[in-house]
Amino acid sequence: MPDTAKPSQKKQFQQEAERKRSNIVFEFLAFLRHNKKWWMLPIVLILLIMGLLILLGGTALAPFLYPLF
Repeated sequence: MPDTAKPSQKKQFQQEAERKRSNIVFEFLAFLRHNKKWWMLPIVLILLIMGLLILLGGTALAPFLYPLF
């Protein structure tokens, strides 16, 4: 298969490949900012908090968490 990419495209591809990868949190915030989907942020935060409470509910911290419910 012949290589039909322009030199400028190859250079841009190489620069993107060498660029430092971003964190998933920063990637998600960039997505929210770019697509103006700020309504998703409270939903994700509540889901993360609930997941954390469920995980901690099976540990020694459970007696301290039960009054929160």
